[in-house]
Amino acid sequence: MNSLFKALSHPVRRRIIAMLRKGPLASGDIAAAFDMSWPTITGHLNALKEAGLVSPERDGQSIRYRLEISAVEEALAFLMDLSGTGAAKEEDRHD
Repeated sequence: MNSLFKALSHPVRRRIIAMLRKGPLASGDIAAAFDMSWPTITGHLNALKEAGLVSPERDGQSIRYRLEISAVEEALAFLMDLSGTGAAKEEDRHD
């Protein structure tokens, strides 16, 4: 969970996540949306991959990245529980 929140702490990575909400994208298309070097974007994509937030797929000669919804849902559930609005709060109401 720590790597997930660390990955989300950078604004470029959050922007990549937002881009991938619309569907899978090739790494070149992701890089084209930013004014930074290819190695820098690759580093951000690797951080997202290591956190389980994105998964790469080879598509011919390029790599397409897609958002891993389960990881996003896990982070959201944690935050909701932490704020007292998640499933743990529901269980408390039924006790």
